[in-house]
Amino acid sequence: MPNPPKFDPQRGTRGRGGVALPASGRQGDPPPWPLPGRHSLDERRAWEQLWATPQAVAWEQLRWTRTVARYCRVMIAAEQPDATAALLAQATVLEDRLGLTPKSMRLLLWHVAADEVSEQRAKSAGARGRVRAVGKV
Repeated sequence: MPNPPKFDPQRGTRGRGGVALPASGRQGDPPPWPLPGRHSLDERRAWEQLWATPQAVAWEQLRWTRTVARYCRVMIAAEQPDATAALLAQATVLEDRLGLTPKSMRLLLWHVAADEVSEQRAKSAGARGRVRAVGKV
């Protein structure tokens, strides 16, 4: 198996096509359920959770709604106590294809961008706790 491509966010993509995903995840409501038939309550919850992840930004650009829906169905079935090894393997394959594991994110050249605003806010909040106002005497 070939080595995965190297991506260093500090050095830039240099033609490698890396994609920065927002740390806050995808904003807004999830897309409509694309598969025929009704989906279960568990599938709906999984659908909503998946579409709030950073990876969902890339899925939306790539129009992978049907693949994510199939993953929801397989994931819920694979989490049942009587799940077969084949079903568990299929869930693992779809996780990799959708960039839901660290290794697959590296292979897809996806990385979660640092949320610099939150980091600065946390630093300044810590500094405010140490500063005291001096009153006039």
